[in-house]
Amino acid sequence: MFEALSDRFEGIFGRLRNRGRLSSEDVDEVLREIRVALLEADVNLRVVRGFQSRVREALVGEEVSKALNPAQQVVKAVHQELVATLGGETMRITFASRPPTVVLMAGLQGSGKTTTSGKLARWFKSQGRNPLLVAADLQRPAAVEQLRTLGRQVDVPVFSAPDDVVRSGQGDPVAVARDSLAEAARLGRDVVIIDTAGRLAIDAEMMDQVRRISEATGPHYTFLVVDAMTGQDAVNVAESFHATLDLDGVILTKLDGDARGGAALSVKEVVGKPIAFASTGEKLADFDLFHPDRLAGRILGMGDMLTLIEKAEQVYEQQEAEAAAEALLEGRFTLEDFLQQMQQLKKLGPLSGILGMMPGMPKEVRDAQIDDRHLARVEAIIRSMTRGERAEPDLIDASRRARIARGSGTNPQEVQALVTQFNEVQRLMKRFGGMGSKRVKGGRKADKKSKKAGRGGGRVTAKGPAPLPNVDFEQVAEQERAKRPGGGLKLPGLN
Repeated sequence: MFEALSDRFEGIFGRLRNRGRLSSEDVDEVLREIRVALLEADVNLRVVRGFQSRVREALVGEEVSKALNPAQQVVKAVHQELVATLGGETMRITFASRPPTVVLMAGLQGSGKTTTSGKLARWFKSQGRNPLLVAADLQRPAAVEQLRTLGRQVDVPVFSAPDDVVRSGQGDPVAVARDSLAEAARLGRDVVIIDTAGRLAIDAEMMDQVRRISEATGPHYTFLVVDAMTGQDAVNVAESFHATLDLDGVILTKLDGDARGGAALSVKEVVGKPIAFASTGEKLADFDLFHPDRLAGRILGMGDMLTLIEKAEQVYEQQEAEAAAEALLEGRFTLEDFLQQMQQLKKLGPLSGILGMMPGMPKEVRDAQIDDRHLARVEAIIRSMTRGERAEPDLIDASRRARIARGSGTNPQEVQALVTQFNEVQRLMKRFGGMGSKRVKGGRKADKKSKKAGRGGGRVTAKGPAPLPNVDFEQVAEQERAKRPGGGLKLPGLN
């Protein structure tokens, strides 16, 4: 969503890198470009002016660090203001001392409110809670059925009016919401998530209904679900709802879309309420607390390693990861292991999203249109091999290549390319691992000699194998590439 804004900021910082100091003219130029960048991203004009003013104060103040060059000074100031504009801190969700904790979901039709209710229920379950979903949108029978489907997917019960009442479209959503509290107590559910009705536009009837539901249930949290792709309209909707309801926070949906991102950068300052959660994909798992500092880092091209680590921790088992790394360094890593690692990698989400979280990733790589189907081709090739061929790729001759190509829907050249490149990586990693093992073996031999010579005989280094020596991986890789004309490590279809 923020690619255009990221590119703008990257251009601003790039022009400052070769300057010795930050003059007042430089500050004026930077602020003009920042203003244009934010306005092009559809950020609210009032927010832009405040942002611009605070960055100016930071850049012309006496506290500017002499250790930073002009580009670093601007990056620091802009990053701090982006974090503040996005809300400052991650919202902390607390729970009622006397359950259930009631969460009221409001928003326009089409903003993703019902789906977000299901995602929120899944998130509460991951926190060790037992949520109950409440279908209080009785004007659209399809909304009730949609919530029931989501409830089955996340294994959370759904409370609503009887089916005949739902089909008639004449039920009382206020009564359903009120009765859901007693149902939660009966089932032992400690969180109640109420999905209310929406409209295509704000009208008096809808606002009155959601206000009465709020009065009947006394929610601990009232979240407004906003489509991040609607730009400035999202801010206007937030202001209208906030005038009727005492909002506690905003949930942004479709944050993975291709809109300009102005809503995310405007809603906190305009409405005065933080962004609580963000939905970053269609899957129920693509949902989490909103972290202003992490999004600010991604906008400025700094990556988001914390989110990437958290995703990896959910997918990878530590022992399995350590075993795979050890096998790779010792040269025991096979195509079977590679296939398993690919399966784990796919659980992290699209490759383009993963690359965007990595700090220092070149713009060309971040913006590359990476088709995950290329990985599927590699996977198909490996799955078309026998277990023996996966363990010993050198067994694959011309006839086997042809068989594997037919089975995977590829051609023999792609099969051979994958095998060749896998062998290159394996040889390279064995070389790195061998450097470490030789040093360890050498250290042990020297230790034995010193003991035989009677020179103290005691351990003078920490117990355990010696660390790997400092290796210039780029230099070694370049040497490997130089051995082959037009070398380089490529996967079929990825280059």
